[in-house]
Amino acid sequence: MSLLDPLSALVTALKREHIIPDVLPDTFAPSLLFSIVYPNGREVLLGNEFTVDEAQDEPAISFAAMNMPVEQADSTEGEVGYTLAMLDPDAPSRAEPLYRSFRHWVVTGVKSPADSAVTAADSTALKTHSAATPYRPPGPRPGSGLHRYIFLLFQEPSPDFTIPEGASEYGTTLEERRSWNALDFARKHGLKLVGANFLLIRSAPAKPEQ
Repeated sequence: MSLLDPLSALVTALKREHIIPDVLPDTFAPSLLFSIVYPNGREVLLGNEFTVDEAQDEPAISFAAMNMPVEQADSTEGEVGYTLAMLDPDAPSRAEPLYRSFRHWVVTGVKSPADSAVTAADSTALKTHSAATPYRPPGPRPGSGLHRYIFLLFQEPSPDFTIPEGASEYGTTLEERRSWNALDFARKHGLKLVGANFLLIRSAPAKPEQ
């Protein structure tokens, strides 16, 4: 199977759930495949459905070795770094996304282990920095329907990239996490979008009025 096949499948899945164009532009051309694996063993697979409980704990990130940039795979000892962001564009609901997008997680300095990147089928990434935005698990409002939780991977402009102190990405309250634009964030900091993945979570039914 050629590399273009899974990348094409990724774009097809993003269009199927309208992540393209709701969040990402029609011009998005992914160049790297990655997976998200929760501690309970569940893996994010381009739109598979999770329960809230299954996504409670911070997951691991794995890169497919065949997709690592040549400059990293050769001998730069993992110098290429990535920023991962998780967001919900359906806040409070997909029908009325007043707070698109809710920022669930932002972590910089994600790197592939240099000694295994070219030998393993995939490798668990190293999180070399504390998260700028600590992981907040999905918690869709009851009665708000199906939510898309999107993981975006950005290549960093330099090996020592960090988000400047005082940036909005350090805000952790509900109000500070709302209405975050991942692509504006990337443009501001010179980040290049290279990959995406997503899961779906269906909210609990709304409680009947008393």
